[in-house]
Amino acid sequence: MRTKPYLILLIVLSSTTYAQNYWQQAVDYNMDVDIDVKTFQYSGKQELLYTNNSPDSLKKVFYHLFFNAFQPGSEMAERIKTGKDKNTRFRVDIDSLKPDEVGYLRVSDLKQEGAILKYKLSETILEVLLSRPLGPGESTWLTLDFEGQVPKLVRRAGRDSAEGVALSMAQWYPKIAEYDYEGWNAEPYLGREFHGVWGNFDVTLTMDRKYIVAASGYLKNPDEVGHGYSEKKGKSKKGKLKWHFLAPRVHDFTWSADPDYIHDTHKGPNDVILHFFYKDNPKYNENWKNLQPKTAELMRFFNQTIGEYPYRQYTVAQGGDGGMEYAMLTLITGNRSFESLVGVTAHELAHSWFQHVLATNEMKYEWMDEGFTTYISTLAEDKILNQNNFFPLQRSYDSYLYLARSGKEQPQQTNANRYDYNLAYEISAYSKGAVFLSQLGYIIGEDKLAKTLKEYYRLHQFKHPVPNDFRRVAERVSGIQLRWYLTDWTQTTNTIDYAIKSVEGDGTKTVVKIERIGSMPMPLEILVNFNDGPSEVHYIPISLMRGEKKNPYAMKWKVHKDWPWARPEYELIINRLKSKIVDIFIDPSYYMADVDRDNNTYFNQP
Repeated sequence: MRTKPYLILLIVLSSTTYAQNYWQQAVDYNMDVDIDVKTFQYSGKQELLYTNNSPDSLKKVFYHLFFNAFQPGSEMAERIKTGKDKNTRFRVDIDSLKPDEVGYLRVSDLKQEGAILKYKLSETILEVLLSRPLGPGESTWLTLDFEGQVPKLVRRAGRDSAEGVALSMAQWYPKIAEYDYEGWNAEPYLGREFHGVWGNFDVTLTMDRKYIVAASGYLKNPDEVGHGYSEKKGKSKKGKLKWHFLAPRVHDFTWSADPDYIHDTHKGPNDVILHFFYKDNPKYNENWKNLQPKTAELMRFFNQTIGEYPYRQYTVAQGGDGGMEYAMLTLITGNRSFESLVGVTAHELAHSWFQHVLATNEMKYEWMDEGFTTYISTLAEDKILNQNNFFPLQRSYDSYLYLARSGKEQPQQTNANRYDYNLAYEISAYSKGAVFLSQLGYIIGEDKLAKTLKEYYRLHQFKHPVPNDFRRVAERVSGIQLRWYLTDWTQTTNTIDYAIKSVEGDGTKTVVKIERIGSMPMPLEILVNFNDGPSEVHYIPISLMRGEKKNPYAMKWKVHKDWPWARPEYELIINRLKSKIVDIFIDPSYYMADVDRDNNTYFNQP
């Protein structure tokens, strides 16, 4: 199972395209796996070429063995029980699993270049001492045997889903941990998020020939397996078939399988082939058929708003629980309304950009993954389904505001495993992450936000970008400094709350006193309506921005002096009589996530 020379070349070439101060590790996987569909057990051999592009000499490596979490008494099982609220994503009690229902992943005969290695197991983490240190720029071969058991479906992965899908195989193999500028990312698996090494996968799956497989990567032997991949069918329904997949430039490999899958294909934009695998169910089959052209439209939308999808195929497969994104593939539940089916597909497909090409460390910055995906998929769904909502992101704002007022919020850059409340994690990652982007459009302008997303994708695809990478792109595009925004929004629980304190006239002008109640600063757009002429928007930048955005409105735009953060009050001078003012509104766009909008408005009483 030697790695193909062209795959090694991809690693060498890709490492030379990064900025001088940036490095990332690289890996090639070769795996040959045999699956027993009756016992839900499997065994395999893994050969791994690991390249150390860091400036450090490595004496050890770590592997993730995710399936070991699905056992009674595991750290995951304990965490589910001791959280301050119920984690609704787990619908099976892990402590109640029987021996033939648990998940496990066991490793043996682990070697480096043929030399037997010593290792230590800690549930889902395998710590391996190398036989020789791996210096900067060096590569080494690591080989091992592994065997596993697929757990009863509990979270993302497992067997016999509620909708009858036999195998949902996510996080199923020994996966080498990521080593980056902060060191090893060897967090235990508690059901949260992931961080993986970029590389290439060469995977052969051997299983009962009645089963149809959906997987990451490109199927290399369609004539041998048939099942809708080619016209040729196996001569017998007995025995096993080998499914051979290649997945280049990804950081994970996932698959699902079922004997009753319907397999359809649909042509997507730029000749991408879209694959659909779903159970034969007369109640939902039409939804799956109608989903196919909508998926093509969604991909076209993301290509236009972010950047071109870089692979030649994408798969939507029924399986898993709810929806979960993987490289070149998503697993979703399929027994749902058409609108819901399109909605979950929109979200998971958007992850192909925000996580599977822009691979942020989800354990640290899950909001860059889930939040950015929520933002762009909400807009896509609104357009593709012709929903035409007045404010498509209203739900994200409402969820964030609920969290901010609840007293349960933690800083957005809290480690994903450390949230006290599961609900706080969910809202912070998805809703507050989406509001981060939407509100950034308020700060720098919608046109600059759109350009920022495209430039971010262009510069950081196939890397592991961090929040500061995104901030710097937005600053270069907009000409506005944004350190304050990233700091307050993601590293604190500071809230935005501005109020109109008083409105006074002196016969020639009107003085509006505005109060900053919350700790987080923001530029203000203030709409003033008059009874004898056109409305005006008065714009107050903050000095931390060192710049200002352009007028986004089709009305008069008046720019005032900066508001320094240390000053809690500001006097806005309007050169009109108070008697001519009908009303005043702070943030007429509603894009600023002010936690108390009741004090944002002034109505002039006759």
